Parts: sequence; C-alpha cells; structure tokens
Amino acid sequence: MTNTSPSFAVGEYWNAVATGQDGKPEYNQDQHRNEILNWVQESGGGSLTAFDFTTKFILQAAVEGELWRLIDPNGKPPGLIGIAPESAITFVDNHDTGSTQKISPFPSDKVMQGYAYILTHPGIPSMFYDHFFDWGLKDELTKLSGVRGRNGITATSRVRILAYEAELYVASVDERIIVKIGPKMDLGNLIPMNFQLATSGLKDELTKLSGMSKELAYEAKLYVAAIDERIIVKMGPKMDLGNLYS
Repeated sequence: MTNTSPSFAVGEYWNAVATGQDGKPEYNQDQHRNEILNWVQESGGGSLTAFDFTTKFILQAAVEGELWRLIDPNGKPPGLIGIAPESAITFVDNHDTGSTQKISPFPSDKVMQGYAYILTHPGIPSMFYDHFFDWGLKDELTKLSGVRGRNGITATSRVRILAYEAELYVASVDERIIVKIGPKMDLGNLIPMNFQLATSGLKDELTKLSGMSKELAYEAKLYVAAIDERIIVKMGPKMDLGNLYS
C-alpha cells in the first residue's frame, strides 16, 4: 500500500466466527469484526478495504428466521459496516463460499434477501458473478443497484434500525430508504402513511396503486418501490398486506 498508493484496494482476512454448541454464530461478533478492522489498519489503512465476512456470516444466519441478529448491542449493524463501513466490502457469496467450492454458501432461497440488505445498507456492496449471470438475477440486482445509486446511499450512510425480531427487520437508511425483511406484516406505525404499495406477487403479476412510484424491483420474495423520494423494500412470501400501505 505504501509503495503503490492505490486509490482503491480490496483485501481478504478470513477468520472464523465464534459459534455456539448449535453450530450457529454467537450473537456478539465484536471480536471477529475488530480483527478484520485491525488487519486493515495494520496493512496500511487508507484506501485499503476488506471483505466483510462478519456481515456475511451473520446475515446468512439471520435470514433463516433469526433477523434479531441484525443489530449489535449499540443499535448498529453487527458486522464491519457497524464500526468501519468505509472499509467494508459487503457480499453475499464469492468464489470460495459459494460457486463450486461451497465452503459456506448463503441459503440459496434467500440470496435476494441478502442482496436487498447489502445493497441498501452502508459499506461497499459487491455482487457475485454466478448470481448475476448464471442464476439469472441480473435484472433484479441491476434494479436494486439503481435504487442505491439514485438515492445517494453510500458506504457511510446512516442506519436507524426500527425493528429486529425473528421474522421482521426494518431499518431506515439516511431517512430516505426503509428496508423491510421478513414475512411478518404487523408493522404498527413503522412505515409512514405516504409509502404505498406499488408492486406485489411474481414478475408477471404487477399492480400499481396510487402514489408517485419512481423505482420498481419485484421478484418472488422481493418488493422495492421508490415513492416521493423514499424507498420501501418488502421481502418475504406473504403478500396479503390488507390496508397497510393505504
């Protein structure tokens, strides 16, 4: 780093997360993410970033009905993005964890939930070649990336976590994006009344309701809409929303 002075560099420090007797990650992974951050700083810091394995391992456990994992004891994201987002490259899978090696693959039926999280949260998100091309997720990922870019979400965007339960995660990012993950639809007053449903169901079942919708992304388990310069990301199989967005 000192000799080359690159404007951007990515490194990998793959350390094991602490696990419990059930084999799942422990809730508190401060040591894990601090080890990655220390490695970045000791390796030169500056423009050097590192793959956020802490977020990857927590996220892939969280989407399996344990979304309460997506907040640390200080109310921030639990991975490297919670302490040094400008140094964190977020990802769902790469050539080691997924692909043909499958050392620690993200749940295949929850991959788009993983991308909805990293593409709307701080850090520097990356997309896996296999997912983008081989899995046929190009259109959905392109739309999510566009939502991030057009709404000015950056590596250091501010996250305000509104709900974190087993089946529900809701967060506001820069007070411009609301991300909702999980099948639970009893949201109380978490979603402002001016957010209105713009898409529902599968790709061939698109319904527009009232509201100034500017961005759309829709997939079997994903809903994204930008309304009045804001965004809702709705995820989960249940689409009977009643009057929630009316």
